[in-house]
Amino acid sequence: MPDTTSSELPDAARDGRLSYAIFQLARVHRGHAAAMLRALNLHPGQELLLMQLFDRDGQTQAELLERAGLDHSTVSKSLRRMQEAGLLTREPAPHDRRVMVVHLTDAGRALREPIADMWRTLEQISVRDLTPDQIEMFTACARTIEKSVRDHGRQASGG
Repeated sequence: MPDTTSSELPDAARDGRLSYAIFQLARVHRGHAAAMLRALNLHPGQELLLMQLFDRDGQTQAELLERAGLDHSTVSKSLRRMQEAGLLTREPAPHDRRVMVVHLTDAGRALREPIADMWRTLEQISVRDLTPDQIEMFTACARTIEKSVRDHGRQASGG
């Protein structure tokens, strides 16, 4: 696959070098992850829901929504597709029929190791030219930037 990115920064991004680099990194990383997920017959985001269910099966859709950090429509669509693929079931909660509880099927549970392997491989690809100190520093910086953006979003929305 040819490299279609340019190392040159567009003039309009001159005062946003870090943000442009984050965008480019996220785009290429997500694209590679998506290709790896397709090999597992999954769509991006579905693995995040599955990983939450691997850690605690039997969560409500609302819990999955909060824990995975995805929007409502993405979670609903993903869960429907995953149910159709036989990876999980959704049933009304005994205490409230409006609440849907999500459980993994055997086929869904069988994806635990392949997904862990996929993340391990993606990590190895991502950090192959970095030192352990660079990995730690990048991870800390990424978390700080994520918090700054989230906090700004909360302030802007009045939440």
